[in-house]
Amino acid sequence: MSVWAVATSTLQERFRGVAIAETKPTRRSGSRRFVPGAPEIYFNKAIDNSRLVKLDHPERKREMRMFTIAASVLFVLCTVYVWQHFRSIEYGYNIEAAKAERDRLAEQNRALRVQEAKLKDPQRIDTLARGMGLQSPAAGQVQQLDGTSESSGQVMARAAGISVVSVAQ
Repeated sequence: MSVWAVATSTLQERFRGVAIAETKPTRRSGSRRFVPGAPEIYFNKAIDNSRLVKLDHPERKREMRMFTIAASVLFVLCTVYVWQHFRSIEYGYNIEAAKAERDRLAEQNRALRVQEAKLKDPQRIDTLARGMGLQSPAAGQVQQLDGTSESSGQVMARAAGISVVSVAQ
């Protein structure tokens, strides 16, 4: 058996529970010397912190409280800014949609006015009436009820814009 194998087995018997790990050779700062290929030995040591008492630092608590308040205020301000920014963008989109709707309704209104003018055309109405077999009223058949008749007497009730056509049989 070689000297190295004897030394290794002796170390293993001596340090049971000690982890021996081969790692990449690394340079560490301090007094240790870099030895390539040498095993690094780590000892398991249980540390009992149950007897330690944490000291109360009122200054540290006050600093942490102030930092938390400042961070919270900053967070709230940033959140409000971002919320306002996105709301303004949303309002911009709503305004553009309302403008597009207004333009569409104005065009539709214009088209309806043109259609109304075509439907109210006296020539068209006369052509349709003659197509249905209707004739123009004779003189004296149309009576205006809006008070503009030839009689200058007093009228009790008035209905503006109503005409009555009597048909002779």
